Amino acid sequence: MAQAPATATPMPALHWQRLAAPVLVIMILAMMILPLPPFLLDVLFTFNIAVSMIVLLISLYTLKPLEFSVFPTVLLMTTLLRLSLNVASTRIVLLEGHTGPDAAGKVIEAFGHFLVGGNYAVGLIVFIILVVINFVVITKGAGRIAEVSARFTLDAMPGKQMAIDADLNAGLIGEDEARKRRSEVAQEADFYGSMDGASKFVRGDAVAGIIIMLMNIIGGLIIGVVQHDLSFATAANNYTLLTIGDGLVAQIPALIISTAAGIVVSRVSSEQDLNQQLMGQLFGKPQAVYLAAGILSLLGLIPGMPHLAFLLMGSTLGAVGYTLAQRQRAAALAPPPEEAPPPPEEHVEVGWQDVAAVDRLGLEVGYRLVPLVDRAQDGDLLRRIRGIRKKIAQDLGFLVPPVHIRDNLQLRPNAYRITLKGVVAGEGEAQVGKFLAINPGRVMGTIQGQPATDPAYGLPAVWIDAGLRDQAQTYGYTVVDAGTVVATHMSKIINDHAPELLGREETHQLLEHVGKQHPKLVEDLTPKLLSLATVQKVMQNLLEERIHLRDMRTILETLAEHGARNQDVDELTAATRAALGRAIIFEIFGGAQELQVMALEPGLEHILSQALISRNGEGAGIEPGLADRLVRDTLTAVERQHAAGLPAVLLVNPPLRPILSRFLRRSAPDLRVISHAEVPEGKSIRVTAVLGNGGT
Repeated sequence: MAQAPATATPMPALHWQRLAAPVLVIMILAMMILPLPPFLLDVLFTFNIAVSMIVLLISLYTLKPLEFSVFPTVLLMTTLLRLSLNVASTRIVLLEGHTGPDAAGKVIEAFGHFLVGGNYAVGLIVFIILVVINFVVITKGAGRIAEVSARFTLDAMPGKQMAIDADLNAGLIGEDEARKRRSEVAQEADFYGSMDGASKFVRGDAVAGIIIMLMNIIGGLIIGVVQHDLSFATAANNYTLLTIGDGLVAQIPALIISTAAGIVVSRVSSEQDLNQQLMGQLFGKPQAVYLAAGILSLLGLIPGMPHLAFLLMGSTLGAVGYTLAQRQRAAALAPPPEEAPPPPEEHVEVGWQDVAAVDRLGLEVGYRLVPLVDRAQDGDLLRRIRGIRKKIAQDLGFLVPPVHIRDNLQLRPNAYRITLKGVVAGEGEAQVGKFLAINPGRVMGTIQGQPATDPAYGLPAVWIDAGLRDQAQTYGYTVVDAGTVVATHMSKIINDHAPELLGREETHQLLEHVGKQHPKLVEDLTPKLLSLATVQKVMQNLLEERIHLRDMRTILETLAEHGARNQDVDELTAATRAALGRAIIFEIFGGAQELQVMALEPGLEHILSQALISRNGEGAGIEPGLADRLVRDTLTAVERQHAAGLPAVLLVNPPLRPILSRFLRRSAPDLRVISHAEVPEGKSIRVTAVLGNGGT
């Protein structure tokens, strides 16, 4: 039987981009060892100049430093390339310099003759000036800027990370966006730190250039006079011009690269490149151009001054200022776009459509906050609120109603109001164009601004100008804009009132959604066993206890199991909590094997059981003195748990859990009350505080 020919599995193609960097580095290092012909030196020197020009142009067109994050590595490789070319050219200069000024190639000859006129004294002075400019002025200044930027960036990292976490918790951004922003913050700190170190390469390159120049001149004179029997003047002329040409052809690209480094580290992140910023800011004020033109014209009229140069430049600036003023005046006088006339009013009878329904969730803003919700003015609050609803749906397991936004001229200009079923649930103030610097409790200094209070969590804060944002983050403040302030407050209101937002319609939609995946489960539960109202009330009880509804299959299966013999909402809620016990414990304690909880003193637990649980299951009330003592002990124990870095959890018997949870929720909102039935098997319990013994 003939066999089919076997086909070889093709090897994955190796992209040439992956080989570019290793090959380039190996070639640069090889130039220090292998002799190169003059023509190849000309090509490589030209390539060095081209690379430096490309780097300079890229630095001019970047909008923020991170767009050119590879610059420190480029700086190292270009410095290594220049030094390799210096070594290769030095070899040719010393070996062939006696043959004439073109021994090391046409590029070095051109820089030695054309740029300095063939005068090696002038060339030497020009070379030293270029080295001083590069070493003392540009490189030192760029290194200092990078050093300070790296220090302030590292100091501001905690504040930026907290701002990212605040946006994530408020639902303004997702996990992917938060991860991207954290990566950008880390990359920014790494970039400025790398630039601080990379500037040392350029400074070392300048020193190496001076040493190589001296060695070439001295070595060339010795070789030319001793080995090739040249006169001292001829040897000095040949070797000095070659050395000067070699130094200039290397130092000019080095100066260009250093200038690019200074431009990159001194840039302020903006939506415009350097050219647009220069034209928009340097020539954005015609008055300044007029004043400069007048001063130059006056200088041109002074006897002894070069009248033609000053008057020509003064008149040119005057013409530029006039053109700028005319453009600004034309832009100011341009008529606004015509609006379409309103349609003629129709006489319509009053109907039910004129009866305004109460919004489940509403946001009213003063007129100065309208830009936050106006898409035409780049307002992004609507997008942020959609992000909040999406995050809450992912966290709680149901979709909250949409938020209806309207302006309210009765509010203060900077005020806003969040309503729940037509009733004010929260209000505050925000200032468009400014930032709220929130003090999380451990800032390193004070910031100038308008004192305020974070409307969401009541923390002390300050409204600051945009220019103080980086300084505030450096001090440890959490800095957010006006839109984030409103969105965070909205997120907190929605989370706090989630049970009220789960209405009959939302419950019905949730069951329909689950029914697409588990149709038989929903069909058997409602309305056969439990009414929609009962299911809604059980879910509201879970939300009041800060338990999400994401595991709807377990919730519905538990209700179907117990609903056939029990219709009591509290008992159905307790059974559902027991079924969700593993998720409840994991949300509080994570994966810890030992649960560190608070407990009731046995005598107190017996008294509460007798006082709260009567024969028919209804609470008979707590004696006022006992209730006050229980609240005091609970608050003391909660503070100790928080101080020890532990969650505030009270473990009680199942009959006491719902009653104590409702009783203590108002005094200690952070307290979680669980029952023994909710603790999964395999978990150990350690009591860290006993209520009824003074909270100890």
